[in-house]
Amino acid sequence: MGSPDRECAVILVGGPTKGTRFRPLSLNVPKPLFPLAGQPMVHHPISACRRIPNLAQIYLIGFYEEREFALYVSALSNELRVPVRYLREDKPHGSAGGLYSFRDYIMEDNPSHIVLLNCDVCCSFPLPEMLDAHKRYGGMGTVLVIKVSAESASQFGELVADPVTNELLHYTEKPETFVSDLINCGVYIFTPDIFNAIEDVFTERKDRANIRRVTSFEALQSATKALPADYVRLDQDILSPLAGKKVLYTYETLDFWEQIKTPGMSLKCSALYLSQFRHTSPQLLAAGDGARRATITGDVYIHPSAKVHPSAKIGPNVSISANARIGAGVRLISCIILDDVEIKENAVVIHSIVGWKSSIGKWSRVQIPL
Repeated sequence: MGSPDRECAVILVGGPTKGTRFRPLSLNVPKPLFPLAGQPMVHHPISACRRIPNLAQIYLIGFYEEREFALYVSALSNELRVPVRYLREDKPHGSAGGLYSFRDYIMEDNPSHIVLLNCDVCCSFPLPEMLDAHKRYGGMGTVLVIKVSAESASQFGELVADPVTNELLHYTEKPETFVSDLINCGVYIFTPDIFNAIEDVFTERKDRANIRRVTSFEALQSATKALPADYVRLDQDILSPLAGKKVLYTYETLDFWEQIKTPGMSLKCSALYLSQFRHTSPQLLAAGDGARRATITGDVYIHPSAKVHPSAKIGPNVSISANARIGAGVRLISCIILDDVEIKENAVVIHSIVGWKSSIGKWSRVQIPL
């Protein structure tokens, strides 16, 4: 029998010039390290990658400063017992261009497949099942997809797939007119042939530039509109042209899926992950008896270093971070409490994110309208 396939995972984390809609939270900490359900945002896709059989390496690719990820990556490698490495781009190269620029690192272990995930995606990440389907299809790539309402579909990449073979037949990014209620989830599995496909885009652009003859005025206009030659997008530059060529396929998830673009969405996604902990990590969920410990309702995460008064009532959908202090009679519902927060006696916090080192006074009520 031959040796089993070795797999590699790549998570795209972006950089400080991206994710501006997540401000002001991303001004204090890189967006991928913002806690959802008590764990850094990027930790959830990383944890999902652990379920991939024969996983050799996990790479994080982005253009944050290396020091911002150094401690997290070092601790994570020891915890997971799988090498985790942060690769810093010199500048944004696009989702496909960034992958291509580190192809030598990614191929060091000669992986049979590359699992590619976007950090700002919240879902159950059915990676082992998706990998099995990818092997059955026999194509170059498989895209995780989900059905959404026709009204919201235009906010994402819409696609058409063969209902029998699941082949990707057509792909368009954020179309102006309705195409399909099936959208791209931002989770992919590729064979190493993806690097040839990206290289073909580079070659085509160079050839086009060499052949084209324009006036200086036209050249100036073109330069202002064109993307950099080394900037390649996975959706528009790879998926769209290869759709319908029997190389790309889809795998539909029936579970939850959201994009984490705004602080408000982080509350919803934190609740989704807390709910998932019931099945994947029940030890992370808090319990209480209302006597020696606080009363807990629904899914709640409390960091071991946080101090919560026994008379407090916490939940559902609450995450309490390190060194937080929750006073007597406090009521917390659907909120994220960040590090070193103090919430004093009888205060109420609902549908809110309480920022680092903040203090909520006695009998205060903090509530963001839905």
